[in-house]
Amino acid sequence: MTRRRLLAVVGPTAAGKTALALALAQRIDGEIVGADSRQVYRHMDIGTAKPSAEERSRARHQLIDVAEPDEPFSLGRWLELAQAALEDVWTRGGRPMLVGGTGQYVWALLEGWRVPRVPPHPAFRRRMERRDAADLFEEVRRIDPTAAQRLDPSNRRRLIRALEVYEVTRRPISYWQAKEPPDFETLVIGLRLPRDELYRRIDERVERMMAAGLTEEARNLLAMGYSRDLPSMSGIGYKEACAHLAGEMTLAEAAARIKTETHRLARHQNAWFKAADRRIHWLDAGEGLLEEAARLAQSALSFGEVVARER
Repeated sequence: MTRRRLLAVVGPTAAGKTALALALAQRIDGEIVGADSRQVYRHMDIGTAKPSAEERSRARHQLIDVAEPDEPFSLGRWLELAQAALEDVWTRGGRPMLVGGTGQYVWALLEGWRVPRVPPHPAFRRRMERRDAADLFEEVRRIDPTAAQRLDPSNRRRLIRALEVYEVTRRPISYWQAKEPPDFETLVIGLRLPRDELYRRIDERVERMMAAGLTEEARNLLAMGYSRDLPSMSGIGYKEACAHLAGEMTLAEAAARIKTETHRLARHQNAWFKAADRRIHWLDAGEGLLEEAARLAQSALSFGEVVARER
């Protein structure tokens, strides 16, 4: 039986993933599955650079607007939704395309991470926080010697998390940190740009966000009762917009801070998607990009070559 195939488009923010994915989707009749940790939230459109209604009309999208801003959302939850979305597309005979810059999401799916759906348990954590680190480490070593070899005995946060996962699942955290190869083949296309050009694109996009009403979007979210302390509201753009609305910085200072923080995000994303990673087919995000990406995608999807190269 022919194995199922997945096309992934990855890279740093503002590199042009959305535009390429839409053009490819129309070429290969693809459906887009989002891999962005911010675009999952409803009511948060401008600051997350969410595809517009017009863009979403050109190709079916999944995993956008799947959670409220005050709803806990984790890697485990995203994996569950992503796996269901892929199954849905494959079952209908479609061609799924994973698109986004959240590296943890992308590799968790493509590498087959086991991720426990264990939200924080405040009462359990309070009990554990009353114990000293040496005691916590000894308990971790008793129930999970493998994890104990990798954990810093003084890192109370990670020790407590290891115990919390075991308390809920009755499986050691080392079990959940193992990987199971997925049952599909993958072509990963990565977009790259010189740093100066990437930063220029980021800065221009921030200016467009500000002009489109990012501050007003943040004001509306606050008026809806969403606290600026929520994880969703602490994302780049919303954090600075809320600070401006609270009189803590000028609008110009907020825009400058957003640009700087987004530059930092791009560097962080490049750490997830390394230039030397042989699993990624890197393409320059310039002239001829679509034709080269389409050639790769059509070859992989039409003729079934194994495109996920060894590291």
